[in-house]
Amino acid sequence: MGRAVSPSVVPAVVPTGKASLSYKSGRRSRISGRPPRILVVDDESVTADTLAEILRYKGYATEAAYDGTGALERVLLSPPDLVITDVALPGMSGVQLAVTIKRVYPDCKILLCSGQASTPELIRSPHCAPYDFTLLSKPVRPRDLLALVEHRLGTGGPVLGTSGPVSVPAAA
Repeated sequence: MGRAVSPSVVPAVVPTGKASLSYKSGRRSRISGRPPRILVVDDESVTADTLAEILRYKGYATEAAYDGTGALERVLLSPPDLVITDVALPGMSGVQLAVTIKRVYPDCKILLCSGQASTPELIRSPHCAPYDFTLLSKPVRPRDLLALVEHRLGTGGPVLGTSGPVSVPAAA
């Protein structure tokens, strides 16, 4: 099973000269004031752990899961702000996971990752119709991932051009 990953903290000097703890990048949820929580799901543990580490380095609270069922259990115990999931997972697919999460937690943001050419058609299918999932092509470049995460969570970052992620609108 995956391990829980928490954001790095570094000492920060406040005007009074006293030390306090703050998140390295200062990213905070606009509503709760806590760092946004992100669950990364990929059956390749190296991929999930690496993406979680990149995001953690930028100040997000991250956790990794390695299959759809395990990821859903984590989401139900403690809903994240964003789930980044591979489309091809053993058991429950990433698309099934995304649809289930959106039904239970409609405000949770979802990013789907795939290296398969047929994925855009898959997420246009009728069971995905009510949702507007964003698709990020593999291999994922850290710069593109960070920009898209920042944009989706509202923590800053530009919207990427056509060489970056592709947003696939829901079917009519």
